[in-house]
Amino acid sequence: MPRAKTKSADGPVLLLCGEEDFAVKARAREVYEAWCEELGGMDHEIVDGMALSVGDAQKSVARLLEALNTLPFFGGGKVVWFKDCSFLGDDRTASSKTVTADLADLAKVLKDFKWGDVRLLISAGKVDKRKSFYKTVSKLGDVETFAGLSIDDRDWSDKAETIAWQHFKDAGKEPVGEALADLVASVGPNAAQLATEVEKACLYAGERNQVTVDDVEAVVVKNKQAKAFALGDALGDRDLPRLLRTLDGELWEMQFDKKKSEIGMLYGLISKVRVMLFLKEMVSEGLLRDERNYARFKSALERVPADRLPQDRRINPLAMNPYVLFRALPQSQRYTRSELVRAMDLLLQCNRRLVSTASDGALVMQHTLTEIVRGDGRQPARSR
Repeated sequence: MPRAKTKSADGPVLLLCGEEDFAVKARAREVYEAWCEELGGMDHEIVDGMALSVGDAQKSVARLLEALNTLPFFGGGKVVWFKDCSFLGDDRTASSKTVTADLADLAKVLKDFKWGDVRLLISAGKVDKRKSFYKTVSKLGDVETFAGLSIDDRDWSDKAETIAWQHFKDAGKEPVGEALADLVASVGPNAAQLATEVEKACLYAGERNQVTVDDVEAVVVKNKQAKAFALGDALGDRDLPRLLRTLDGELWEMQFDKKKSEIGMLYGLISKVRVMLFLKEMVSEGLLRDERNYARFKSALERVPADRLPQDRRINPLAMNPYVLFRALPQSQRYTRSELVRAMDLLLQCNRRLVSTASDGALVMQHTLTEIVRGDGRQPARSR
């Protein structure tokens, strides 16, 4: 996983921190094992840094100092891993005067410590870089920061797939077909939830070594973004009965979720139609093929010249999850270009009616979506 280092010098102390918990833990285990092998000996120690209270934090610091000051019984070097330290950030425990003072005292000890063949590895979550402890550690050794997944990162889905794949591997399972991409698209940029959903999918697969798309669809919880895709997928599939059922469900949930609105749903549909229009044009221009294999589609997508597409991330299809684009590609073939252009116009009219009239929003949206799916008469809508 990509990480940011504050300096390249190799010192006796290494701090691994950041919101990407999985990457922090994986890197910490890698460094700990490498240092133990390099220094040899059998007196290496792991000190638990997880603290739920000020008292817990004080005890953890005391155990760390004891570990640092206890010489190896058999001689040689020693590695001390201060694992999962939870009080280096700005939360209530970390911000208490007692913990702040203890960390300041610890920083002084580390600064004057005779390191020799002793090395200290610290793994933590969020870290307050303003505190003296962080500044001391960064001067003594190295700091590697692992940023959390963000929907704003163009390659967030690749990072998420790497994380999910490692969880599958650790569980002795292999995601096959589009299972991995489907799981990532359902969960989104959330490393903790990725771990949870992979575990659920593996348990559901039982004795089977492989996890399929059906397994993922059966047990993985879809986040709000993925649920929003359901409405767009029904529109893309030109499945009017499913589209209206999904719309009714979204309108029902809107009564209990203040963050949801008809305008928000409408913008999601506009984005969906825009993507289908872009994909249709990309196929027409020879930038993409009507590919039904996800791996080949993803490779082709990566070869699309960036200068052939809008630079604005809000309307650049390459800024989206590639699996979402993969699913939208065959959907774009269900509409003609003129129908997609007409759909954008109908959605614009719908937007105006929602914000400028007292019309029933549900009826306005139902009418608009029905008109889009019916199209211009050149291609019939799907029915079930």
